[in-house]
Amino acid sequence: MTTFLQTRGGRAAALAALGLALAWPEPVAAQWDDAPAAMPSWEIEPAFKHDVFTFARVSYSSYGGRRARRGGRWATDYPDAEVNLGYRLQQMTSLKVDPKPVVVELTDKDLTRYPFLYIVEPGMLVFSDDEVVALRRHLLNGGFLMIDDFWGEEEWYNIRDEMARVFPGREIVDLPIEHPIFHCVFDLKEKPQVPSIHHAINYQGSGITWERPWDPSTREVHYRAYFDDKGRMMAIICHNTDLGDGWEREGESHWYFKEFAEKRAYPMAINIIFWAMTH
Repeated sequence: MTTFLQTRGGRAAALAALGLALAWPEPVAAQWDDAPAAMPSWEIEPAFKHDVFTFARVSYSSYGGRRARRGGRWATDYPDAEVNLGYRLQQMTSLKVDPKPVVVELTDKDLTRYPFLYIVEPGMLVFSDDEVVALRRHLLNGGFLMIDDFWGEEEWYNIRDEMARVFPGREIVDLPIEHPIFHCVFDLKEKPQVPSIHHAINYQGSGITWERPWDPSTREVHYRAYFDDKGRMMAIICHNTDLGDGWEREGESHWYFKEFAEKRAYPMAINIIFWAMTH
């Protein structure tokens, strides 16, 4: 696999990514007055059109052991989340980002074109045998997987068991705050926990930043990772947090933008993408 980092533009973008703006611009799709939101857009210079970072969301057809032909939890926050994130990457760093994120299946023949994969709401996801083989091959050959937005013990046990099918016998590591992924671009002082906008507003001022507050297993945020035999991080699993809602909903509430998108969701995502590209 030729990873993004191995391309000319990938190396250049990675080395330049610390060229951050000093302050976050206002939300790109602000609709605090209930006006229709405009999706951000941008163009890539022709010289960079083959050397860009492309956000690839994984479509899966299972949920709780059932198979479905269309729709599903994989599409949560789609496409606003990745469009907004891509715009922020383009705006806040020197990265060149494809303005058209893609949706892929793990068994796609051209999966190697997309080193960075994103899976959302995997709490009841069940990989097919073919998906297990394809994901293992992709990650061992230099790809990277980010898993986001699932809550509680039961959902954690499910994705833990599914990833154990991908990497039988391989240890999963609970990342401490001292790990460089929390500091490589934005220096985060704590592991960021982001609730959905609805939970955040419902519990505004209470100090509760986790969903399902009646369930004690949702309270603590975890970032866990798989590493290959050379110590390269292949996958990060973001548990008890919903980073994607922080990207998608940035324009719907000024308070939510300032408290969760600006401080937590975007910094953590940018750190993860930078780390994936440079290691």
